[in-house]
Amino acid sequence: MALQITDATLDSVLDTDKLVVIDFWAEWCGPCKMIGPIIEEIGEEYKDKVVVGKLNVDENDETTGKYGIRNIPTVLFIKNGKVVDKLVGAGPKTLFTEKIDKLV
Repeated sequence: MALQITDATLDSVLDTDKLVVIDFWAEWCGPCKMIGPIIEEIGEEYKDKVVVGKLNVDENDETTGKYGIRNIPTVLFIKNGKVVDKLVGAGPKTLFTEKIDKLV
């Protein structure tokens, strides 16, 4: 399961020593809908090792701007408050899990 992240909750989500995976998405974005179920599955499968969340770019301008999100879907991998990797666009589940496995 993925957390619903907002500008207001971002800091508390990042306050962890676990890897944080954030999916930047929007309701109108077709590729976002394609990876949505993958993000949810990863959230469930990695729940003991990784914090997985989704952030709606249309409702959270501050965080979207802070990370310079220009294209969606963009998935950021954040460790100790710093972006350590990112994926832009849709892809197969293995693309995401391979990155997570390398980073945890």
